[in-house]
Amino acid sequence: MATYTATDIKALRERTGAGMLDVKKALDEAEGDSDRAVEILRVKGLKGVTKREGRSTVNGLVAGHVADGVGVLVEVNCETDFVAKSERFQALARQVLDAAVAAGVADAEALAGVDVTPGTTVAALLDEANATLGEKIVLRRVARVEGEHVASYLHRTSPDLPPQIGVLFAVSGASDDDKRQVARDVALHIAALSPVALGADDVDEATLAAERRIAEETARNEGKPEQAVPRIVEGRVKGYLKDNVLLEQPYSKDNKRTVGAVLTEAGLTATGFARFRVGA
Repeated sequence: MATYTATDIKALRERTGAGMLDVKKALDEAEGDSDRAVEILRVKGLKGVTKREGRSTVNGLVAGHVADGVGVLVEVNCETDFVAKSERFQALARQVLDAAVAAGVADAEALAGVDVTPGTTVAALLDEANATLGEKIVLRRVARVEGEHVASYLHRTSPDLPPQIGVLFAVSGASDDDKRQVARDVALHIAALSPVALGADDVDEATLAAERRIAEETARNEGKPEQAVPRIVEGRVKGYLKDNVLLEQPYSKDNKRTVGAVLTEAGLTATGFARFRVGA
C-alpha cells in the first residue's frame, strides 16, 4: 500500500494544479513517488484532451503589458471560474503574455507556435495545462497596439476573479502626466462603453450598409412618409455611430462632450485601441 502524507498531497496539487481525488489516485498508482505521480497525471490528462474539445470556455482572464510605446493584450480562456481564480492558471496566462511580448506577435495562431522555453511552444504549454487542470484551456486572442504613448486598463468584474476586461489605448501628444491621465481616463471609458471602432471612417462598410438597410425597413414598417425615409435613415446611422464609435461617443465623465472633443481639448490625438472582454 502506498504511503504518503497530507503534505505530499498538497505539494503535488500545488505542483500540478490537479484536483484532490486525481492526486490521491496518482500517488496510489505511483506508490507514493511524487515524480511518477506527475507523469501519471499528465498521461491521464492528455488522454482527456480530445474529450474536452467541444466544451465551452466562457471563463478566463485578460492579461496586459505596456512598455516603450507597445501594448500587448492576451485573453486565455477556461471552463470554470474556479480554475480562472487559481494561481496555476494565472501563472500560465503570464507565461503566454510574456511569450507574446517577446515574440512581437499579434495573432493567436502565430503565438501558439512561439517557444516559451526551448522546445516547448505556447501550444504545448496549453496542452499540458489542459491535462493537469482537467479543463479545456484556450488562447483565444492577442492584440498589439503601438503608439507614442499607450495607456492600459485591466478591470475586475468581480473582486475574487482575475481581470475580465482589458484595454489598450494609443495616443500622440501625451507630453505630461496630466495628458497621460486623460488617456488613461479614456481607456476606462473604453472598458465601460465598448466602442467597436476608433473613428467613423474605421467602421466597416458592410456594417454601415446593414444599419442603413435595417433603418430603412424599420422606417417603412413604422409607416413613415416616403420622402422622410432618407433623413430618418441617416439620423439612425448617426445614432449608431454615436453609440459605437469611440470619438463620437459621449464621454463617460462628462456626457455633454464627446470623447473626440475631450482629446482635442487635451492636445491628444487617438491613434488606436484594443478592448477584450472574456467570452465576449
